[in-house]
Amino acid sequence: MVEYKVSFKKSVQKDFNAIPKKDLKKILDRIELLAEDPRPPGCEKLTGQQRYRFRQGRYRILYSIQDDELTVWVVKVGHRRIFIVDTNKSVNPKHEGVINGRSKRIDETGKAKK
Repeated sequence: MVEYKVSFKKSVQKDFNAIPKKDLKKILDRIELLAEDPRPPGCEKLTGQQRYRFRQGRYRILYSIQDDELTVWVVKVGHRRIFIVDTNKSVNPKHEGVINGRSKRIDETGKAKK
């Protein structure tokens, strides 16, 4: 079977810094498996985009696949409560989402704007 190269967008390092080490190890182990199967069971293709997402515990991993180059790019990692991805909309970090039961605007870092 063909193996993909997994790469990370530079901003993902900031995402990792906010995650507890025990959770981060599980996330990294799961991301490593993307090299063998970039479309594992449980992943969802986002509508209108070439991006996918899957959950690892309380966290979501957003990534894109370049089949012609055999690469997987991890774009964003975040807590599922904050990291809102509506599969019926394009993934724009500024789209409105629900945080703590209230509609909020989310900035590019995944944090709610005031």
